[in-house]
Amino acid sequence: MPTVAVDKADLWQRLGREYSAEDFDRLLFEFGLELDEDTTEEVEAARRKGLPAERPQLKIEIPANRYDLLCIEGIARALRIFLKLDKPPQYKLVYPPGGEDALIKATVHSDTKQIRPYFACAVLRNVKFTQLSYDSFIDLQDKLHQNLCRRRQFVAIGTHDLDTLKPNFRYMARPPQDIKFVPLNKDKAYTAEELMTVYESEKHLARYLPIIRDSPVYPIIYDTNDTVLSMPPIINSEHSKITLNTRNIFIDITATDETKLAIVANIITTMFSEYCEQPFGIEPCKVIYPDGTTRITPDLTYRSTTAHASYVNSCTGLNLNASEVAGLLERMTLHPTVSSEYPDEITVQIPPTRPDILHECDIMEDAAIAYGFNNLPDTFPATSTVAQPLAISKLSDIVRTEWALAGWVEALPLILCSHEENFEWLNRKDDGTTAVRIANPKTLEFQVVRTSLLQGLLKTVRENRSHALPIKLFETSDVVVKDATRERQARNVRHAAAVWCNRTAGFEVIHGLLDRAMQMLEVPRIASTDFKAETGYYIKEREDETFFPGRAATIFYRAPLKNKSTLAELARDLKAAVHKADDQEIGVLGILHPTVLEKFEIPYPCSVVEFTLEPFNKEIDAVWTIAD
Repeated sequence: MPTVAVDKADLWQRLGREYSAEDFDRLLFEFGLELDEDTTEEVEAARRKGLPAERPQLKIEIPANRYDLLCIEGIARALRIFLKLDKPPQYKLVYPPGGEDALIKATVHSDTKQIRPYFACAVLRNVKFTQLSYDSFIDLQDKLHQNLCRRRQFVAIGTHDLDTLKPNFRYMARPPQDIKFVPLNKDKAYTAEELMTVYESEKHLARYLPIIRDSPVYPIIYDTNDTVLSMPPIINSEHSKITLNTRNIFIDITATDETKLAIVANIITTMFSEYCEQPFGIEPCKVIYPDGTTRITPDLTYRSTTAHASYVNSCTGLNLNASEVAGLLERMTLHPTVSSEYPDEITVQIPPTRPDILHECDIMEDAAIAYGFNNLPDTFPATSTVAQPLAISKLSDIVRTEWALAGWVEALPLILCSHEENFEWLNRKDDGTTAVRIANPKTLEFQVVRTSLLQGLLKTVRENRSHALPIKLFETSDVVVKDATRERQARNVRHAAAVWCNRTAGFEVIHGLLDRAMQMLEVPRIASTDFKAETGYYIKEREDETFFPGRAATIFYRAPLKNKSTLAELARDLKAAVHKADDQEIGVLGILHPTVLEKFEIPYPCSVVEFTLEPFNKEIDAVWTIAD
């Protein structure tokens, strides 16, 4: 969760009183925040030693979804409302004289679709900054860039002194060699190509260069006089930089994600609109898109939803009426109104600062926070239950215990892995219908949910290859595969897998480990040609690019069938025919192919076994209907 550092004296002034460390910590806890650090003692110690020291700060830990609390303005505003010192403000759009026709316009060119297609802008009029509020303004931008904006990949914010520019504005994308301007804090003009080299040595900007570096065009914003405002998401122009003397601020926001664009536009404008001559009033702009459509930004429309006192009571154990629940919600910056027609119903207007509220359960949580989690009644459950492990977990424990007793070591690798590890490194092809992909992976190591346990075990062997041989590892855990028949479009499958790594392949060792697991699961070994056997498992040779040629086998399982026929002889013949067609493939074992070992950087031969435990968790009923 992000941590916000606020000036202690400034916060006390905004709250109208000073707090002791214990009292303020308790207040934050009641509101759902946490005081991470108070630097007062450190500052005083430095001053006693005659060392330069900053003003005392409070470092407050903020929930990751509360973007409205990423600055002192938002924190102080929310706490004052929580303490009933203020009413929730009404954020509004303030049009200039002349109405919508007089709005500043920003035209988005079609070439921006190649790189950052979405754009929003706004104006804060007649702002009066102090050094503290100016620093907070800059810090909020940085906090949003690092969190919601994902290091500017999704959204980038630019702020400018409007009085140094001539509206209207154009948002374009041009080849880097055609872009030239004086960047922020520089005294010389550079082309965009040159800036890519200049900023390589500057740590705070170098990390953003890959976002646009390889693109044939770079985003750029011009005013009517062709003065550059910024080259998002890298740097603003020196010409329009804001200072303490800035009175009218133009905010530009570019994005690759339209939802995040709207959230950022609302947060950055509403948080600092309190400094405007007309508090909480924001002057909108008109954005004209390439297809001719127009949009007024930011969109400060309040979202309307419905909550019910009965739902809040059922979740919290309280017995409040709708008016009492509405009072609690107002303390959480919401705008509730009790329905005159339905006494249990509350209409809640959600301000543009609260994108975290998505469902009635979020409103219930706010009501519980306002009431106080420590004040909620303790009630004994109306029913008592005894927890029991799932049958599949019992089967897993049988295999886990037996393999551990046999001297094998259990590994617990990560469930996420790279696409290469899941497919290419195992010489397997992705058919597009098996692996569940992560939409926004944090790194290349976590692109898909694993469909096999082998890659995790082999990575564990790789990291422990300096240990004494043989290395004997196993795992019993879930893999995930796509399943279009399920509501969530995927399902978990319990697997068991083991790896033997030694100077010799050890196929017989891994085969013996499979036999022992089946013995403990009370699954007998049968011949593949014995179609009259009730149940059991057998193996058959297979060709698989994951394994050495001629050194791999498929594990088949024959599930038991219930004979409900009184004609035993005929039933056996029918079951034999069914078994011949329906024996299930449950896993593989074999010696890994040298190319697989090479990709995992393992210098010794390895034998592996992997099979699913799901069939042993099911009982198949076969009803034989025999006519005379």
